[in-house]
Amino acid sequence: MSDPLRDRIERYYATVPLLFADAEDFGPLRLFVRKEPGAPYYGGPSHAQPTGAAPVDAADIARVRARQRELGVPEAFEWLAESAPALRARIEAAGLLVLRRPLMVLPPQHPLPPQPLPDGVTLRALTADDPALPAALALPRLAFAKEPPTAQPGLTAGPPDRAELSRLAEALTVDGTVAAVSATIRAGHKTLVAALAPDGTPLATGHYHPATAATEIGGVGTLPSARRQGLAGAVTAGLVAHARTHGVETIFLAYAQETVARIYARLGFRPAGTTLLIADQPARS
Repeated sequence: MSDPLRDRIERYYATVPLLFADAEDFGPLRLFVRKEPGAPYYGGPSHAQPTGAAPVDAADIARVRARQRELGVPEAFEWLAESAPALRARIEAAGLLVLRRPLMVLPPQHPLPPQPLPDGVTLRALTADDPALPAALALPRLAFAKEPPTAQPGLTAGPPDRAELSRLAEALTVDGTVAAVSATIRAGHKTLVAALAPDGTPLATGHYHPATAATEIGGVGTLPSARRQGLAGAVTAGLVAHARTHGVETIFLAYAQETVARIYARLGFRPAGTTLLIADQPARS
């Protein structure tokens, strides 16, 4: 990763959580503390990251973890590996498992035209009051689930994930998640793009949060019954087009599986550094 690109990504990681959280400093570590309940920004913010001011020692890590326990949030840390190469050993010495998430970036001048969609499927950026928003927010829970839902006797016919999607959408409406995300979309802090079936059911979704003329695309997932139709690529291209239209210059993403990386590589994304994060912390994608 070139130094200018690393600086842009690092600046983004330091800035975007502040749209949704306050910052508390513990020496060379900064902990993001959510301003209000809800889940507008990935699975956080409740994570800590190095500020780059000084080396992080065991006492700094312990103080942050104590504050996270006091807040009742996961003991989450996340940082750009190239910016703090010694931190991984310190975190692991504290007993936390660290995961590696390679990054990919789309070159600014790389053209990414709209990708083909199956007959009847449409793509759009969802508004704050979009009727598809609750189901679109529920979709990642099925897209990234280890086990797909199974049909139950007496339920409506059709793919079982459609019925489960409706149930989850209702739950997210009741618990206030939809209202929290609606406010974030209305403020321009979040864009969510969905591929929609003819009846309006979201089949694939993804999102981005812009800051400092940069963004990380995240949460690109497809309903299990709609996979292998190119929907993830179409949603990613839609997110890129929307972001570029709204002044975003640096577009990157992280991945966990090589099969996913191949999809992004076909769209033009190229390797660019590594993010490190704690295992079992709330997912950002």
